Amino acid sequence: MKLEHIGIAVKSLGISDELFTKLLGKESYKKESVEREGVTTSFYAAGESKIELLEANKEESPVSKFIDKKGEGIHHLAFGVENITKEIERLKKEGFEFISEEPKEGADNKLIVFLHPKSTNGVLIELCQEKQ
Repeated sequence: MKLEHIGIAVKSLGISDELFTKLLGKESYKKESVEREGVTTSFYAAGESKIELLEANKEESPVSKFIDKKGEGIHHLAFGVENITKEIERLKKEGFEFISEEPKEGADNKLIVFLHPKSTNGVLIELCQEKQ
């Protein structure tokens, strides 16, 4: 397992893209809308990992609810895995709870699943696997 990316919830992708472009000294390499999750994303390479900015494009999206409750900031940590199905089974046996146990399509050509924060010290954890 490796840290694949850090997800950051933002109110305005335009403003945040400008900030992170200045901060990292480079442009976003990919922007993508994930309608099922109600977000638009912007990705930045950061060493061997990435930063994913997430802007809600629907009021009822999880990111919109997150910002309403906690404000902008770190939304999740994502770990890349070779086999998401095996990792789900392994972590279930270890007692972790999932928001959903079925992998779904996410941004950046990934299959994703989220562990429930109540089983991970309050941190939303995403597992992601490159789609074959």
